[in-house]
Formats: sequence, C-alpha cells, structure tokens
Amino acid sequence: MTDTAGVARHVNGERLWRRLMELARFGATAKGGVSRLALTEEEVAARAQLVSWGAAIGLEPSVDPASNLFLRLTGTDPGLPPLLIGSHTDSQPTGGKFDGAYGVVAALEALEAIKASGQKHRRAIELVAWMNEEGSRFAPGMMGSAVFTGVRRLDEIRPLKDKAGISVGDALDQLLAREAHLPRRALGFKAAGFVEAHIEQGITLQNERLTIGVVTGIQGKRTFRIEVEGEESHAGTSARADRKDALVSAVAIVDALQKAMWDKEDTVRFTIGMFTVTPNAPSVVPGRVVFSVDLRHGDPDTVKRLGDAIPGICEAARGACAVQVRELLYDVPLQFPKSMRDLISETAQRLKLSHRELPSPAGHDSRYLHYVCPTGMIFIPCKDGISHNEAEDITPSDATAGARVLADVALALANADSPND
Repeated sequence: MTDTAGVARHVNGERLWRRLMELARFGATAKGGVSRLALTEEEVAARAQLVSWGAAIGLEPSVDPASNLFLRLTGTDPGLPPLLIGSHTDSQPTGGKFDGAYGVVAALEALEAIKASGQKHRRAIELVAWMNEEGSRFAPGMMGSAVFTGVRRLDEIRPLKDKAGISVGDALDQLLAREAHLPRRALGFKAAGFVEAHIEQGITLQNERLTIGVVTGIQGKRTFRIEVEGEESHAGTSARADRKDALVSAVAIVDALQKAMWDKEDTVRFTIGMFTVTPNAPSVVPGRVVFSVDLRHGDPDTVKRLGDAIPGICEAARGACAVQVRELLYDVPLQFPKSMRDLISETAQRLKLSHRELPSPAGHDSRYLHYVCPTGMIFIPCKDGISHNEAEDITPSDATAGARVLADVALALANADSPND
C-alpha cells in the first residue's frame, strides 16, 4: 500500500519558499510584484530556471509546439498516460509573485518529495507550465491549455498580436528557438489527470481561518472586444453636432453596459479592464476607442442571457459612431469530478489540515483540462484576497501545506487506475 503520509513528510517548506522568491526575480517590479508576460525574455529566463531545478532532481524536460513546458518524473510503467500537475509562469503586467508561480513551484516540490520518499508510482508524474494563462499580453488567456486540449487550434492563435504588433506565432518561434536543446513533445498527448495548486485569489479561506480549499468548479466567463469607430477632427473647430466622437460614444456604451449588468445580489462580475483611445491627443476629437469586456457568473443561464445582450446594448448606445462587438471567449460554468474533490478532502483530513469546498470565481488552466481528463484544484489562502496586484501575498506555512496535499494526491493518482488508461 502507498504510504502517502510518508511523502508529505518529505515536502521541504524552506526550499519551496526559497524557490518561490528566486522565481520572483524574473520580471521583479520595484513594488515587490512581478511583470512576467507570456513568451517574453523574463518568462524564458524563468522557464530556464525551472528546467535547471528539474535537472538537479533528475526530471526529464520537454516542450510542445505551443511551448507548454513539461518536467517528467518517470514511473514504473512507461506505457501509462502521465499524471500532470502544475499551473503557469506568466503574470499580469503588475502582478504578484504567487499567481500561477505557486502552482508550478509546489508541483516541483511535490515531485522532489515523491522522489525523496522512495515511493514507487506506476505512471509518470509531470510538472507542466502552461503557455499564456493570463492573457495579459495575448488575448484570450489560457492559450497553452486550450491548444493542448483541442479547444483551440495552434494555427488559430498564431496570428493573434499583442499591443506592439508581435504575433503569438513569432513569439512562440523565438521562445522555441531559445529552447531548441529541449526535446520536443507531441501536442495534446493523453493525460491520466491534472491537479492544479493555486492561491485562492479571494478571501474565503482567510476569513474562515482555513488552510486548504477544495475547489468544486469554475464559474462561467465570456469576454468581448468592443471597437467604436468615429472620426478624428479638430477640437477647436468641429461643432458638437458634426462630431463623431468615439470616446463620447464609448463612454455612453460603458454606462449602458454597467447598468444592464448590475444586480442587487452582487453576483455578476462585470469588468472593463482595457480601454484604448486613438489618437489620444489633447486637441483631437477621438476617432477610435477599443475596450474589453469581462463577464463572469456561476449560473450558465445568467452568463448566456447577459452575454447575449451585450451587442444590442452597444448598438443602442453608440450614438453617431459605428460599433463592432467581437466575442473572444465563451466558457460555461463547470464542476470538477466528485472523485477528485473527495480525494483532496480526504488527503487534507488525513494530514490534519483544515479545509472546505468552495468554487473558483477566477479562470484557470484546469478549466480546459477538465474536458479531457479527471481534474482537481487545491487552493491555499491569499492575504486579504488581493491578486493580480503587486501586493499579492501568501504565508510560507500555507504554501507548504498546499504542497503537502498536492504531493500526496499526486502519488495516489499516479498509482490509481484512470479512465484515460
């Protein structure tokens, strides 16, 4: 019988925390956060550090055509599909040190603990760092996991560009050229399961003084890109009646959307996070505005109803300008398998760690892995619920606890039968 408690004892909290701090050097900001956008030099350097740490443990690195990075701890039966554990290394432009990075470093610590314990496992266990989870440089996010699972095609995302006009394809090619020494992996190979450790990015665990969150599922999400086309003109000579002011129209649209999405229960999550005005000059009537819409809710009917209303609201409020609404993403709410939730709960219970089930309002790569293999998520507390912010913080003890649960869960799944075998 597998001695999972013996594995948890091999998790080294000091080593885990040291690696988290070392990884945070890549893209470090003056305010203590991280700016490590997808497929940038900073992320290339962070990935090289992961490969180096893995090599010291004896993990075998590989990379697929979407630049998803894998570090493999071989099992006793190489014919079985591997278990995947991990998260992502990219961040928001003014992000924190732990979003995504914690799940990757905790996975590395889990693998080192499993190896140090001497416990045998049938299937390989692989750390994975997915490409462009955040979507802060290239939209939409979760590109690597989406392509891996077949939700999106690689040729579909390659033409997409960042604000500087650099395409995903060009950035991918540059990164893969830098990692030409790593073995190439087929895209979308069969996996036995996926477990992602992550900071909660909310305040529930902190408020209830709990250590482990057993994630029940992920709420639905729809994202849109709104383009308002007006006409540039002189600020001093063009009369109000003659203007096609894209900013005025955009503000009217935003106001109409905000009112339509408001709910007194405060369960709808509606965000306009990006707003670009062109030409953005003091004496020119704006000719074009582009902004983003991020809509989330746990109820599929609400996500559909509100999302479907967005084009009509924009059209009604556009004024003298033209408006184009383009939907980028539509993900329905999902529930993770009960078997995965139960295993995580039972593991936390056995390790005497306080825990509870809770949903994830934020999106994660686990969303797409859920469609192709049994998937589960482990949350640890996030100080004051602050995330996507340089002030994002966790405690070393909580980080260690999450890695202990992850190590035990990973070993159990690596020796269990899977529907994907």
